[in-house]
Amino acid sequence: MATIKFQGKPLHTSGELPAVGNKAPDFTLVNGKLQEATLATYAGKRKVLNIVPSLDTPVCAASTRKFNEKASRLDNTVVLVVSADLPFAQARFCEAEGLKNVIPLSTFRSSFTDDYGVRITDTILAGLAARAIVILDENDKVVYTQQVDEVANEPDYESALAAL
Repeated sequence: MATIKFQGKPLHTSGELPAVGNKAPDFTLVNGKLQEATLATYAGKRKVLNIVPSLDTPVCAASTRKFNEKASRLDNTVVLVVSADLPFAQARFCEAEGLKNVIPLSTFRSSFTDDYGVRITDTILAGLAARAIVILDENDKVVYTQQVDEVANEPDYESALAAL
């Protein structure tokens, strides 16, 4: 369990991020067409998992925009934005923002937040994902993680992208 903060107040997660050097846990998430997406869906590609509580918050929206901007310059890489938002809301957000270089995926019907140790277990945010970055290589090995220690802060984009 990780201890992080929201607006300076402590909260806890359901576990720890996958360890660097380990194979990433498989996942089943839901895309905007209500189809399942798994690690195998993106086989052979490097994966940036931009894990956020909800796209309907300023910081989550900002990180999604930032990764959308950076993603167009990344070879053989997909940026997956993972949130608890329903797939319809994710699709509307990306369409309204003109975001074409990120793939929104919902934790709807998924154990992802527990499998990746990011489910917030207490406070008013219980059930949402904590803000984190997990980067996987082409073989789904974890090459970088960042558990953002303050949910209201953006991740360290430069360190994350340097891991690619």
